[in-house]
Amino acid sequence: MSMTSTEREQRIHQYERGPLRLHDALHLVPDEAVKWRPAPGKWSAHEVVCHCADSEMNGAMRLRYVLAEKDPVVMGYDQDAWARTFDYQSRPLEPALSVVEAVRAHTTGLLRALPDEAWSRAGRHTESGPYSVETWLRIYSDHLEGHARQIERNLDAWRSGARTAPAP
Repeated sequence: MSMTSTEREQRIHQYERGPLRLHDALHLVPDEAVKWRPAPGKWSAHEVVCHCADSEMNGAMRLRYVLAEKDPVVMGYDQDAWARTFDYQSRPLEPALSVVEAVRAHTTGLLRALPDEAWSRAGRHTESGPYSVETWLRIYSDHLEGHARQIERNLDAWRSGARTAPAP
């Protein structure tokens, strides 16, 4: 279903506010809880932010491929493999936050400048099939909000004493 111009603008605004939402959630977390994992196989707040940085870079390129390439193919990736391979737990946090902010700022400008016909562009995602610019906007406008809530759930679990999965 196609978005109205009002819905599109609301989504772009949500997308633009995403880094602030992530920042606000992260800054509620005490230093001693940032690398705490709520359970084996679950990410710490630190890992969530590092994932967001890589995801934002991927997402920005996905949008650009769909907008600029003929018959674009959008590659899926295994986010858990990335977290392990790139050892998110040991990556510095501040540069990851800076990447999220910079990519979002750069891409927000692009979204606001798109002509109406660009919104009908589509490609194919290797895992989920048809992938339009509007599909992209729905996914990424919600992405950081979802991870901010994940950080808040981690904090709630940490505060409740469910401290059974310390960071390595």
